[in-house]
Amino acid sequence: MQCKKPISIAVFILVVSVQWALAQFKESMQYTPDGNSYYAVQNGGIAKVDIRTSEASAFITKEQLATTDGKFLSVASFAFSADNTRLLIFTNTAKVWRYKTLGDYWVLDIASHKLTQLGKDKPSQALMYAKFSPDAKRAAYVSGHNLFTEDIATGKIVQLTADGTRKLINGTFDWVYEEEFGCRDGFRWSPDGASIAFWQVDATKIRDYLMLNTTDSLYSYVVPVEYPKVGEAPSPVKIGVVNSNGGAVKWMAIEGDPQQHYLPRMEWVDANTLVVQQLNRKQQESKLFYCNTADGTSRNFFTENDKAWIEIKSYWNEDDPTGWEWLNKGKEFVWVSEKDGWRHLYKISRDGKKETLLTNGKYDIESIKCIDEATNTIYFMASPDNATQLYLYKVKMDGKSNAVLVTPSGLKGTHSYTISPNGKWASHEFSSYNTSYVKEWISLPDGKPVNEKSSIASNIITDQNSTIKYTSVTTEDGITLDAWVNYPKNFDSTKKYPVVFYVYGEPAASTVGDMYGNHRNFLYQGDMSEEGYFQVGVDNRGTPSLKGSAWRKSIYRKIGTINIRDMAMGAKKIMEKPYFDKDRVAVWGWSGGGSSTLNLMFQYPEIFKAGIAIAAVANQLFYDNIYQERYMGLPQENREDFINGSPVTNAKNLKGNLLYIHGTGDDNVHYDNAEVLVNELVKYNKQFQFMAYPNRTHSISEGAGTRLHLATLYTDYLRKNCPPGAR
Repeated sequence: MQCKKPISIAVFILVVSVQWALAQFKESMQYTPDGNSYYAVQNGGIAKVDIRTSEASAFITKEQLATTDGKFLSVASFAFSADNTRLLIFTNTAKVWRYKTLGDYWVLDIASHKLTQLGKDKPSQALMYAKFSPDAKRAAYVSGHNLFTEDIATGKIVQLTADGTRKLINGTFDWVYEEEFGCRDGFRWSPDGASIAFWQVDATKIRDYLMLNTTDSLYSYVVPVEYPKVGEAPSPVKIGVVNSNGGAVKWMAIEGDPQQHYLPRMEWVDANTLVVQQLNRKQQESKLFYCNTADGTSRNFFTENDKAWIEIKSYWNEDDPTGWEWLNKGKEFVWVSEKDGWRHLYKISRDGKKETLLTNGKYDIESIKCIDEATNTIYFMASPDNATQLYLYKVKMDGKSNAVLVTPSGLKGTHSYTISPNGKWASHEFSSYNTSYVKEWISLPDGKPVNEKSSIASNIITDQNSTIKYTSVTTEDGITLDAWVNYPKNFDSTKKYPVVFYVYGEPAASTVGDMYGNHRNFLYQGDMSEEGYFQVGVDNRGTPSLKGSAWRKSIYRKIGTINIRDMAMGAKKIMEKPYFDKDRVAVWGWSGGGSSTLNLMFQYPEIFKAGIAIAAVANQLFYDNIYQERYMGLPQENREDFINGSPVTNAKNLKGNLLYIHGTGDDNVHYDNAEVLVNELVKYNKQFQFMAYPNRTHSISEGAGTRLHLATLYTDYLRKNCPPGAR
């Protein structure tokens, strides 16, 4: 049984913030081994909740988490040992870039109630990714860019690597692997506990982007981030295996230049073998290797190619690349591929020679939810008929069966499921544009609610006065785009109203999902519909919608052009209705949406009169190599595509009112983007409003009063430059 841990559904605000929320929630709840209950953090301890009755009982009390100095551990996440005799607790956490992955780890012996801290010789908040050995007698963790094991009973620590530095990283990853591949935890215990396999990232040749902190001390100081910009060769990455009691590292000999390839996945097959995925630098070729850990030799057994790019597991596994979906005691595995034009599930023989298509048809799977070998069934999310929605399906893994809808057919919208390890229960959450989030527990495979009184059907509340409508428009280019329109309250079709477009537009996210709150402007201080605004979202080609790979990959080498054209022509088509005031048209977005906002303002100034761009990439040559080269190719080969799609190229065309916002401490979209664009606008005497938030990151959330200030700035600017109300 291979079932995914629970996650939460979040309205799309920022891709990064949503991923962070999912990552945190995944580890705060664990199913019991039998799958009939789950553990969750409650009342300062950990409760055990029966799925069938919803009854909760204290499993670990707050008092059991008391340290010798009288303090109580605050549980950020927890994990049980394989034999369920010990509990690993992560606490006192701190951020590394965008995730809280540094902190302290404690081990609770469940029978004796003995509480032991790992790495007591290390400073506070110095451990990362601690995990039990298979026999639960030891734990391994990363500290100071090196790997350690520790005997839990004796406290004896063994240092496995000693060469780790800020730029030579053992057991975890650099900024770009984390951001673009979802790679964070960079080591794996062997099944027998005798060895540990780990990644080593050599970022010594990667130049630092130097952020400048000017507010936290009397003198400014530099904050370096190793950051390979597009066109720069990747950090060489290799995989080593070391005895868990210490000794020399055996490095795996994998073919190909390490500076022209990536290694985004690695897992143990058995106690002597690793399976590794390698991508070439353009991410158009994926190779799978088996590595012999005794002598370090490897052999390629499966290869796949694509003219645009190949998606990896983190893309369809909620930003988590870990694990390998083995079947039939390791003789086969499940694989995801777009080789026939749709994202489908395949069963691959261990030698890579036999492939069986499991999800046949012109539709995409969104993610795998559970592989139930006992019933030869795989559960997955998909939406064959409406790309703005999401449903649970199941299919037999025989290559002959058709997929069967599990979600009740009458509940139109977006669904989320987390399935228990035994495949018998699932947490089910649902919402739509006019239905707020509701949850229930269901039984599988029938999909029936466990308790009728607490079922979705019994608790669903639909807003009959919703002002939101979903639609599709066909542009003058013959492209059909999904869209939503949030109408002003008390709408009068004889009058004209302002319209505000919310955009993203790049391969990382879509803005048209049919879920509750997706149409709420989280920065606006007030009710935009009440004040007389139209709000609109349009889904261009190149977004990750479940419309086939041709839709998603049509943006290859065309970010900043084809997506901008689609959004502009979609807006033009929507505003053919006479009640849209073409003199009051605004657009806004964050990150990739900020880039799209700038491009729309500069390329189509006759349509968009006001814009608010936040944390935007102004020059595509400034962004990281993994993301930008995946979707745009190498600037050494097609530099003109990067230039044509960059907002800075067309900044001279600005005619409307622009508010441009950026954090000076943004380690994702660097502040140099802002200053380069400001220089270009100054060069052409283009008047605009600019706000720099000192030392704020990509989320612009740090510091007292920041979000209130940002929301006030946003609201005041929009009201002034795209005034609300009917005319």
